[in-house]
Order: sequence, then structure tokens, then C-alpha cells
Amino acid sequence: MAREKRAAFADQEYWGRPLPGFGDRKAWLLLVGLAPAAHGANRTGRMFTGDRSGDFLYAALHRAGLASQPGATDRNDGLKLRGAYITAVVRCAPPANKPLTEERDRCRGFLEEEFDLLTGAKVVLALGGYAFGQVLRILKERGHPVPSPLPKFAHGQAVELGPKSPAVIASYHPSQQNTFTGKLTPEMLDAVLRRSRSLAGNV
Repeated sequence: MAREKRAAFADQEYWGRPLPGFGDRKAWLLLVGLAPAAHGANRTGRMFTGDRSGDFLYAALHRAGLASQPGATDRNDGLKLRGAYITAVVRCAPPANKPLTEERDRCRGFLEEEFDLLTGAKVVLALGGYAFGQVLRILKERGHPVPSPLPKFAHGQAVELGPKSPAVIASYHPSQQNTFTGKLTPEMLDAVLRRSRSLAGNV
């Protein structure tokens, strides 16, 4: 994907490698997206950075007191997260933004390592149905009391799993397809972040 540059970025060197997560290692909130965007994170080398989805998401995190600034242009722009950590199910930009099952399974270990490292994460905010389903499957297979069948995705859906497990809450993904059409508004994302803080015990 890094070879297929958008004209506006033709003179830039794309990151073009698997992306690590980004944020506060002591986070109470873990945000999980789908995969790096081809001309956003895949270009800049940081999750949700350099595209409209990231602009929308970081503005909301800033309003919630979780980000030091409302925008993200590149991995050296000084942005810091406080109490939040951002990652994705798939670590490389997939063709047509549709990961193959093989890609998802190959990347699963990275997400599981983050679950192990982020021991203070009380809430997982899944951005989109794909991330929501994968997070619940992983938690279930790790022994958490996830309902069966798995809860269906719905914006604002919260799944509380008990005192020894993180709560999982769903949001529409902040893609342009959702934000430009009004399917996801700033107010809707703000409400999900407030609900996340409430689920975490008002940290």
C-alpha cells in the first residue's frame, strides 16, 4: 500500500510497515480500530494520524481531556495521550480496507500483548463492528465471561463483564463515510467517551 501514494503526498516517504499502538501505558481506556488507513497511519507511522478520521477522533479525545491537542498531523507533532491508548485489530493497511481472515489472525498476537501490558485498562472502546466482534472473541477465549452468543454491534452498546474484566463499549468508526454523512457526530462520540469514563469508575 505504501507504493500507491496519493498525489497530495507523492513527495512524502510513507511509513509502510506494521504499526504499533500509541498512547499512555497506564491507560484506563483502550481504543481499538480496524486497521491503519492507507494515507493516514500507513503514511505517518502513527495510529489515526494524518487523515480526517484521526482529526475527528483526536478532537473528541481532546475535549474529553484524554489528548494534549485536538489534531494529529504526523508522529512528531507533540501529541500525547493521557489515560488512553489507541491500537487496531490489523497492523498493516489492508487492500480496500477489508482485512482477510489470515491478516486478522496473524496480527492477533500483537493485540493480545497489549491486553497483557495495559493492566490498568478498565474499558475497551471498539471503533466499528469489526473491532467490536474481534475484541469480544479475544476476551472470551482468554476466559472472560463474555455472553454467548456474542452481543451484536450497536453504537453505544456497552458490555459489562464483571469486576475482573474490562467493560467493552461500541462506537461507529470515525471514518469519513460515517462522519460526513452524520451517522457519527461529535456529540455522539463525546457521549460514548463520557459513558466509557463512567464505566471505568469516573477516573
